[in-house]
Amino acid sequence: MEDLGLVLPGPMRLPPGVQLPFAWVRVRGDRAYVSGHGPLNPDGSLCGPFGKVGADVTPEEGYEAARGCALSVLASLKRELGDLDRVEAWLVVHGLVNTTPDFGGTAGIINGFSDLILDLYGPEAGNHARTAPGVATLPLNHAVFVGAEVEIRP
Repeated sequence: MEDLGLVLPGPMRLPPGVQLPFAWVRVRGDRAYVSGHGPLNPDGSLCGPFGKVGADVTPEEGYEAARGCALSVLASLKRELGDLDRVEAWLVVHGLVNTTPDFGGTAGIINGFSDLILDLYGPEAGNHARTAPGVATLPLNHAVFVGAEVEIRP
């Protein structure tokens, strides 16, 4: 990651009054289930863009937000697993894009997440199944939100 100039964000700093009664990562056997993540700034604060792709957010900004989601997911996995080398394979990625009703480019937006994972893990471990629907809204008005399931080694 250092070679690519990537920095993992700190733990999410929730806005005042927001409570999230779930785990960011749940490990069970040889699987880690990752809750939906939006992009974060290095200090863990919420990072834009916010709003709908196709109105408030360009496709290019959406792609970058999906890359930011990947960094947020990786940071949570590292905190839970202790070492990202424990990730043996990326199994499935669930990408959600906050869009206008007529925006049909959601797959290209979530490619920002997939491209970064493939760059870091290569085609053997990084290749994954994926969903990438457009939705009417996302938590905290994020433009992009991504969850995942990975196979891990002990």
